[in-house]
Amino acid sequence: MSYLNGDAVDVAGFAYVEAEPPGHGRLRFAPDDFRVEEICDVELQGAGEHLWLWVEKTGLTTPQVAERLAASLGLAVRDIGYSGLKDRHGVTRQWFSLIWPIKRELPAWPNDPDCRVLEAARHGRKLRRGTHRANRFEIIVRDIEDLDEADLTARVSRVRGAGVPNYFGPQRFGHGGRNIALSRALFSGRRLSRGRRGFALSAARSLIFNAVLDARLRADTWPGPLRGDVFMLAGSRSVFAAATTDESWDSLLERAARGDIRPTGPMPGRPGSAAVRPTDAAAEIENRVLTGLSEFVDGLSAFGVDAERRALCLPVADLAAEVAGRDLRLSFSLPAGAFATSVLRELVRVEDVAAHG
Repeated sequence: MSYLNGDAVDVAGFAYVEAEPPGHGRLRFAPDDFRVEEICDVELQGAGEHLWLWVEKTGLTTPQVAERLAASLGLAVRDIGYSGLKDRHGVTRQWFSLIWPIKRELPAWPNDPDCRVLEAARHGRKLRRGTHRANRFEIIVRDIEDLDEADLTARVSRVRGAGVPNYFGPQRFGHGGRNIALSRALFSGRRLSRGRRGFALSAARSLIFNAVLDARLRADTWPGPLRGDVFMLAGSRSVFAAATTDESWDSLLERAARGDIRPTGPMPGRPGSAAVRPTDAAAEIENRVLTGLSEFVDGLSAFGVDAERRALCLPVADLAAEVAGRDLRLSFSLPAGAFATSVLRELVRVEDVAAHG
């Protein structure tokens, strides 16, 4: 396993669609080089006991922003809602919510350049996790070297048409990819804090999914479909197995080509009564990988994590790329839960400057 070295996961070891890109540069050299904007389709009502805040943060995690808002306004952190966790390294805009009685005047927002409230609107409900639909990225890769512009143009065209492998990014595996050491410690009986336990479980599931996706790429069965696949309906979490549908294989192929459905890989855990499993060729690849990583599969099941499925392909139809001197400027949108690094790795190799800070 080229991607697993002892207790460290090297995401560069996971397979590419074709070859590793020749160009390389520096990512997140400055916060403004990595901009993320949350796309949330909720229509705010303009009335209600909750204030929704459109916040721009720089150099802070999402929980850190929640803590600053709570401290500034005299609220408990549990009263601050947000939809998704955004990376600390960059400039991001996302929604937060807080309880604020209708009769109270709007508060004075924190005078904080790293946490700026850009807009406030009332709504009847608290913002819950997973509410946003997507994220919009604007990224600059600096000091590009060895870039073949013809190769880049071909890669951009391919990504727009076929998407990219839906890998979990290096964030899931911690500094130096070593959260897998936490997974092994947890599954061997060591007691961990709630936060570290979450990191351990997340790293284990992400490793297994990435390993199955890697195997599909190396077997030249990505983006698929493959006989026996479990499919996910586009824009939803609903899945069904090819083996349990009356729909013809030719029809499934046509729907997959249109992007209506996508083959999935495993997010292992406790198999429930409604678990959907692959069969035939898809099961052969998946089971081989799961057997090789049985310590993590068994550990996730023992800790009662619910088994799920995740699409193997990540669509990026709106990808735009521009070379400006020695900089590569990229913009694209991704559904919630997807990683921008999965797009970047198919276009250019990067040194993440922020990871060394």
